[in-house]
Amino acid sequence: MGAIKRESRELAYEGTIVKVYKDHVVIDGKKAVWDYIQHNGAAAVVPILDNGKILLVRQYRNALDRYTLELPAGKVDAKDEPRRICAFRELREETGYRVDSPDELEFLIRIDTMVAFGDEEIDIFVAKNLKKGEQDLDEDESIDIEEWELDDLLELIYKGEIKDSKTVAAILAYKNKYQV
Repeated sequence: MGAIKRESRELAYEGTIVKVYKDHVVIDGKKAVWDYIQHNGAAAVVPILDNGKILLVRQYRNALDRYTLELPAGKVDAKDEPRRICAFRELREETGYRVDSPDELEFLIRIDTMVAFGDEEIDIFVAKNLKKGEQDLDEDESIDIEEWELDDLLELIYKGEIKDSKTVAAILAYKNKYQV
């Protein structure tokens, strides 16, 4: 493998969720500029109802200009916020369902979502023994909750209808771990 050295990093843009940098690098003696997107991290939840169905959320995603079907998830409020706390909060806010304590969330998998140009890392948890409540959405959110059978979700994944990476990875990991 060739030698790669970052000579400098300059902030090009700071948004509400990410910071975009230009990294000046040297690769085997040749200079290049790479984009780098810094993200503080996120958490997602696979909520399992007592009947075995999985709760997903349908919401509009501006970057895709369409609605997606995906796991409830969200970014951490601060870089040092434990992702388990973030998952606990997002489950309640987006679905209205909750567990009694963040400790009830079972860690399932950690994924890097954009390794070519960013560092977003998402911890994904499983939530069982859910208690129903009310959604508490952010003012810029509009989210519908849907109940799905695991086999139907697997079919949607393999047909290319669910493409959200965290949802695909989590559903496949859940199926593999629990052999449901």
